[in-house]
Amino acid sequence: MASIIDDRGYNQGFKLVESTVVRMRRRAQMFLDQMDLSRSGDVLEIGCGTGEISNWIAEGSAYSVLGTDICAPFIQSAASRYVRGNLRYEVVDFNDPAQVKGRTFDYVVGNGILHHLYPNLESCLVTIRSLLRPGGKMLFMEPNIYNPYCAVIFNFTRSLAKLEPGEMAFSRRYISRLIKRAGFAEQAVSYRDFLVPGIPSPLIRPSIALSAYLERIPIVNHLSQSLFIEAAK
Repeated sequence: MASIIDDRGYNQGFKLVESTVVRMRRRAQMFLDQMDLSRSGDVLEIGCGTGEISNWIAEGSAYSVLGTDICAPFIQSAASRYVRGNLRYEVVDFNDPAQVKGRTFDYVVGNGILHHLYPNLESCLVTIRSLLRPGGKMLFMEPNIYNPYCAVIFNFTRSLAKLEPGEMAFSRRYISRLIKRAGFAEQAVSYRDFLVPGIPSPLIRPSIALSAYLERIPIVNHLSQSLFIEAAK
């Protein structure tokens, strides 16, 4: 499966074939499903890449959406492809808290970005909490280290997959513990999605149906592709 490589030479996602577009749209909808769509406000996406999820959230809501990434070419591509009155993109390095200081949001979201921040994950969660308004939520989809596909990539084929040196998938227990220590008032971390990126188009619908079934089976759901992370300030 061809990857999207950033300006540092690291893999930051998958080429937009049909299955990856469907997968990302489903994740954007998961975020929207947890938002109060009866009102407006502000949403920050961390690690927006080439901008698709920020665009779909802006399309599906009245929120003002800010998509951020450290890769300037990604941001330039996103800004040229997706133009909406309630959407903008900026180059922001989330590892530098000064770049986001003073801003607040109703929601902070991300698709597969917290594991890139793994070396400083606890302090990053504290920063995310500081960016949320009272009652605000963070919503993230992250790779589950117990998924066989993820386990192989992160433990055995890192160089082949062009992973960043510090990035690492994690478990539900691990992220739950860090969220609690970061001071969030409440949290829910659930197992989601068995849809593998890059599968042939005829297998997409069966995979989605199977995923919905497997997510409900105890123990089996521990092998899901991702963890859906919700935490409120």
